[in-house]
Amino acid sequence: MDAIVILGAAVWADGPSPTLRRRALHGAALWHAGAARWVVACGGLGRHPPTEAAAITDLLLAQGVPRDAILQEDRSTTTLENIRFALPLLRDRGVSRIIIVTDATHGPRALLVARHFRLRARYSAPSLRGSRKRSVLRQALRELGAYPLYAIRLLGIRRDD
Repeated sequence: MDAIVILGAAVWADGPSPTLRRRALHGAALWHAGAARWVVACGGLGRHPPTEAAAITDLLLAQGVPRDAILQEDRSTTTLENIRFALPLLRDRGVSRIIIVTDATHGPRALLVARHFRLRARYSAPSLRGSRKRSVLRQALRELGAYPLYAIRLLGIRRDD
């Protein structure tokens, strides 16, 4: 693969949420294993600074990923925007194959979006060890509704935007 794309998650008042931390650490492990040359940190500003991309970058740097291997997409607030706004960064570097780092419940929808934009993609999910079962169930139920809505929404979005 050419790039690891880490999708954003919340930054809380006291720092990265557990979900964001799990994703960033998983992305760092993939990079260290030689899975890709680039790591794209995705996510804009939520309720609390910094941006999700900046928080991911800080976690990656703390795990020894060099700054010159990290790209930041720091405007997105949705899964669609994560991928769409990362496209110019990927295309500028000739990237067409990516590993999306997100939760297992979210992976199929993220793949739907990436493949819509003609990226060869797979996803890799961090362990949910330590997650609350109720939160995972809520995420899974959310995805049951979000996936078909995204499939319909993508029909109206050009692939070369």
